[in-house]
Amino acid sequence: MKKNFHRFTQALALVALSLIALVWLVFFSARPPLTTDPSTLAGDGSTINYCQLPVLDNSGKMAADIPKGNTPGCAYDHFPLPILRECTQSLPAEAADIRGLWRGISGKIGHVERVEQCGDRVVVTSSGIIHDLGPNATAGLTSNDTEGQVFFTIGDTEYCPRTSAEATWEAGVLNFRVLGWGPIVVKRYLEGGQLVWEYADGSTTRMERLCNLPQNQKTPEPRGPRVELF
Repeated sequence: MKKNFHRFTQALALVALSLIALVWLVFFSARPPLTTDPSTLAGDGSTINYCQLPVLDNSGKMAADIPKGNTPGCAYDHFPLPILRECTQSLPAEAADIRGLWRGISGKIGHVERVEQCGDRVVVTSSGIIHDLGPNATAGLTSNDTEGQVFFTIGDTEYCPRTSAEATWEAGVLNFRVLGWGPIVVKRYLEGGQLVWEYADGSTTRMERLCNLPQNQKTPEPRGPRVELF
């Protein structure tokens, strides 16, 4: 009986330590360095016609020539310029062209996101966050930024979870895997002229193409419970 109790307490302690380590990693580990070009964040991405897509003819910069984009803090304060606006590298044969500005018409209705592609690189900008995946000039292939929801604050500091994923094309579907090797948590693919977004919460959102950013999307809405701890 004592032996079983000892094993139980050991297992319980291991679980508790694992949870503590996970919380530290997600919320308190060093934030990723901000490598986004400052002029990109300072610029206004709401002035662009997103139905006029760049020509990818390999005449200019390649994906690996451009610094990695990531979320400043827990969210950008206004919709930035495209990360890959100077990139002209053609898409790989296995990739569908899902570039443009999209708005949810079912599922997460009203959700708006910008998708950029250049070579093997994909950047999704939406709701205050920038997820940049693929070859770049300053960091690894996986995204390395924050999720955007502020779970709690300590003083003036906001704490939102770290995220990391890698995107690969498989049969015309862009699959996002946690940390680059984990399970698939997000899928994006074209279907009937719509962009379909399958998310980890089980939802499926169908999106229509937009040419211009809606006025209410210029500044992201604060997200998360934002509990004040101290």
